[in-house]
Amino acid sequence: MALSATQQQRYSRHLLLDGFGTEGQERLLRAKVLVVGAGGLGSPVSLYLAAAGVGTIGIVDGDEVALSNLQRQVIHSTAAVGTPKVDSAAQRLSALNPDVQVERHPVFLTPDNAAQLIEPYDFVLDCTDNFVVKYLINDVCVQLGKPFSMGGIAQYSGQLMTHVPGTADYRCIFPEPPHTDSAQPVQPAGVLGSIVGILGTMQATECIKYLTGVGELLTDTLLTFDARDFEINKVAVAIDN
Repeated sequence: MALSATQQQRYSRHLLLDGFGTEGQERLLRAKVLVVGAGGLGSPVSLYLAAAGVGTIGIVDGDEVALSNLQRQVIHSTAAVGTPKVDSAAQRLSALNPDVQVERHPVFLTPDNAAQLIEPYDFVLDCTDNFVVKYLINDVCVQLGKPFSMGGIAQYSGQLMTHVPGTADYRCIFPEPPHTDSAQPVQPAGVLGSIVGILGTMQATECIKYLTGVGELLTDTLLTFDARDFEINKVAVAIDN
């Protein structure tokens, strides 16, 4: 895939990077990435992947934009309130970079559709806030041999890890989901809106690094940070056989 003159101009700052260059950009343009969740984390993840020139971005989300989302879900606008998140996100990404093909999946990820949705993609980004879905993404990706990045946020803090086949996965850190009482209603949790931007751009960077082969991934590692004092830690994770 030869870059057009327009693409050479659009991605010129990538082409100047040592170890990236034309070959790295061409890899991005050929890549297919799945973003599960078009919310707080999915917003910066999708925007930066589209800006970087990832050729195909699939978005899985069965929800609609709500006014309370806009404090952190920056891919959506006030005018998009009440519309499907995948439609709002796709419109924004296409406007940002017409090179990108956006594949809309206006559904929630479930055990019945997860393998079918994940299988066609080269890399998966877990941008959800639901423990059940996080474990589902982990287990299906491990089963299919798919690399993925897991991001999680709570209040002022975030955590991130990357899995490729043969490295530690989410269950190596947290073997089982936390116990929840299904009879109790789920209460919304507070979150500082700007930290999803911090973590989401980290996730997007991990994906770009994987696709281009540039740098070292956060494999066998859990990165955590707290925005109140910007303490950042990296914890080694052993593979649990």
